[in-house]
Amino acid sequence: RGGEYHHDYISAMHKSIRGGDANASIYYIACMLHGGETPRYIARRLIRVSIEDVGIADPAALPLAISCWDACEYIGSPECELALATTAVYLARAPKSIEVYQAFDRARAFVSTHRPEPVPMQIRNAPTKLMEKEGYGRGYVYTPLATPEENASQTYLPEALQKMGVDFFQDKDYDEEQKQQLQKTAMWIQPSKKKSGK
Repeated sequence: RGGEYHHDYISAMHKSIRGGDANASIYYIACMLHGGETPRYIARRLIRVSIEDVGIADPAALPLAISCWDACEYIGSPECELALATTAVYLARAPKSIEVYQAFDRARAFVSTHRPEPVPMQIRNAPTKLMEKEGYGRGYVYTPLATPEENASQTYLPEALQKMGVDFFQDKDYDEEQKQQLQKTAMWIQPSKKKSGK
């Protein structure tokens, strides 16, 4: 724990998970724990991996990583150490997506070099009568009740950004295996109707 190796091993674990190598992932965790590293330090990095590298490709990854952190908080070593290994293996085997990570980087880079643009009037908050009179919120389409045509006609980005054609989030087509994984995940996180009494 501490020194150059402290950073080398946590970096190696992160990159091993990113590369899909479950064996290397748990090896580096074992090395860190043997060297006196705190489980919470490892769990914190696993949370970052779930957000940065797995992302929206597997929505169950982040809740699992947070549960791992909770295990480290509540029961400590050595009982929580298996939770670290389990989470690392899951993340290593999970599909990966960095679209949100890249999109947020693009957005931050953009706002650092461009002045803030006014929010479109139709999506502004209108807490007072005066603001309503001035047009705040006028023409807003409540999307859950809107038709597809109404949804398509409503815009959210400032007009200047629309004219510039900015596209921070660039979606991709998932392959069939990733689509199946997403469908399975949706089933795992969906509350049971039987248990909820509905």
